[in-house]
Amino acid sequence: MPPETFVAFLVIGLLGVLGLFLVVDEFRLRKIRAARRADDLFRCEGCGLVYTDDPGEERSRCPQCGRTNTAIGF
Repeated sequence: MPPETFVAFLVIGLLGVLGLFLVVDEFRLRKIRAARRADDLFRCEGCGLVYTDDPGEERSRCPQCGRTNTAIGF
């Protein structure tokens, strides 16, 4: 096998592996983003702590000071 052919196969193989890593990483990021959207974000008006709670909760108790807060809307 000529060296040019070997180098061409090596480059194509490495690009294929890199493409596979990119596809797997994209699926992993989509899974993380979906899980992150599931929780609601709260900011305590008493102590300033930012925390999350289950989705659909309108009010949540702060884990640090115990004050009840409403969800932050973006």
